[in-house]
Amino acid sequence: MHPLNLSSEPTKVREDYLPPSEHPLRRVAESPAGCNTVELLAAQIGGVQAIEIAQSLLVQFGSPAAISIHSPEDLVVYTGISRRAAIRLLAALELGRRILQADKEQAAFIHHPADVASLVQYDLERLEQEELWVLLLNTRHRLLGIDHLYRGSVNCSQVRVGEVFRSAIRRNAVAIVITHNHPGADPSPSPDDLGVTRAIAAAGKQLEIDLLDHLIFGGGRYVSLKERGLLPG
Repeated sequence: MHPLNLSSEPTKVREDYLPPSEHPLRRVAESPAGCNTVELLAAQIGGVQAIEIAQSLLVQFGSPAAISIHSPEDLVVYTGISRRAAIRLLAALELGRRILQADKEQAAFIHHPADVASLVQYDLERLEQEELWVLLLNTRHRLLGIDHLYRGSVNCSQVRVGEVFRSAIRRNAVAIVITHNHPGADPSPSPDDLGVTRAIAAAGKQLEIDLLDHLIFGGGRYVSLKERGLLPG
């Protein structure tokens, strides 16, 4: 009689021990939607230990989204995956994220700060540097596109107001929302943040393009200058 396996960890099965019908690539070819997350990850990783490594990644990081924010070097150190396989896996996860984001943007309407947060917070909070993004909106406040404009410190000396509105004019936008991040920090607005907002709002009035809000993200939270009463009238 075999002893009972009382370990809380899932049993790890090497791909070379599986029947051909259960190999990850074959499973994906037959029915991608019918595959579990381990099988989808293993199909990208490849090799005789693909399933074991996929299981290890999920135990270590918890989800594909959490895996995607790490570097290839991180994945190599934590799981022993080859660097080539790590790069291939991260490319697949990023492609999936972009497909999902494109679908969200295509159907997006902006009526509340939470609508903006659902679109950009995850991506902005992954960044290691400050970036300023401009959401372009039509008359119904439907999203026309997102312009990734500045990388680095967001301040009055760096941000050229004309560039903020260039895409808006080209896309016939009637309103914009600006967003930026404070990497790993408090999202409370700085004096520079308020100065940039005033300059953009003033230029928008001249161009008849409304600045609806400025949202700042950081530390898992966000601040809406409109909600705080800090958006210039």
